Amino acid sequence: MSKQLLKGNEAVAYGAIMGGATHFFGYPITPASEIAHKAAEIFPATGRFFMQAESEVSVINMLYGAAAAGARSMTASSGPGMSLMMEGFSYIACAELPCVVVDVQRAGPGLGNIWPEQGDYTTVVTGGGHGNYKCVVLAPNSCQEMCDFTYRAFEIADKYRTLVFILSDAYIGQMMEPVQLPTEMKHGERKDWALYADKESRNNLVTSIFMNQKIMNDVNLNLQKKYRKIEEELVEYEEVDVEDAEYIFIAFGITARVCLTALKKIRDTGIKIGLFRPQTLYPFPKKRLNELAKKCKGFIVAELNAGQMADEVELTINCKIPVLRYNWFGGTVPSIEEVIERTVADLGGK
Repeated sequence: MSKQLLKGNEAVAYGAIMGGATHFFGYPITPASEIAHKAAEIFPATGRFFMQAESEVSVINMLYGAAAAGARSMTASSGPGMSLMMEGFSYIACAELPCVVVDVQRAGPGLGNIWPEQGDYTTVVTGGGHGNYKCVVLAPNSCQEMCDFTYRAFEIADKYRTLVFILSDAYIGQMMEPVQLPTEMKHGERKDWALYADKESRNNLVTSIFMNQKIMNDVNLNLQKKYRKIEEELVEYEEVDVEDAEYIFIAFGITARVCLTALKKIRDTGIKIGLFRPQTLYPFPKKRLNELAKKCKGFIVAELNAGQMADEVELTINCKIPVLRYNWFGGTVPSIEEVIERTVADLGGK
């Protein structure tokens, strides 16, 4: 059972169980439904709790309640479901409750369709709901990382008392690959701030409402201090052929996989190109991107949206070098040949 052929969505459920998740609350939505399906099978089988709620609004409030009671709780959804949860995300962030949320992105806006897109980037990475808050955002590009990132997410959430998002897409969620499952099952510890309905936790308070202005101000200051700590400690990324690169693709999720394959063939045309893949979208790898901006001629940000990460890249490097934008919408994933042809045409390869 250590290695299995799994969908990315199924790999999430196994990573969650091995990572110490105790409660899953969900409502099925394509293309994320397999996460709830597999969780409904393996959570009860391993002595954990699974519940299908009547809506995503119920889901996010159940997540809040379970986390406040010390549980390692999670859910999974896609665009329309995420929109319904936004108010709850803000409450969870203010109450500093550790939770894990998987967003398997689909095309939008509106109901859109069930094909892959990366249009949830801005809402997830910048917080989404009201107020001044951030969430850790991990961006897998394989079934293996769907498992591994979920496995790690609960420890990150507990360490920083924060929401952790796994920001995936329909392509990564639905593809099947061999997945090496974790060999060690992790378990959460008792939380000294949580509500266990016992003598020891009787005086604990979990809330997101502070009617006193100074207290609300201090809550925000403490949150910003925590986010600065996360930015110092948690930045992760992958680099391919950036040492001698004159141009660098910046991409995440399925788009990064397309760019990686295209990169090898583009280099055959004489263009020195590399790939930079942020594995944490928040915290964003700003320091490293500024270092690379001093060494190369330009970035190419490839993403399945209107350029939401490209905006962040431009702000990060303060327009030191040109940033080309390669964008696709509506569930369209570019072919390797399309990326090669466009890049060679733009950069003047053979």
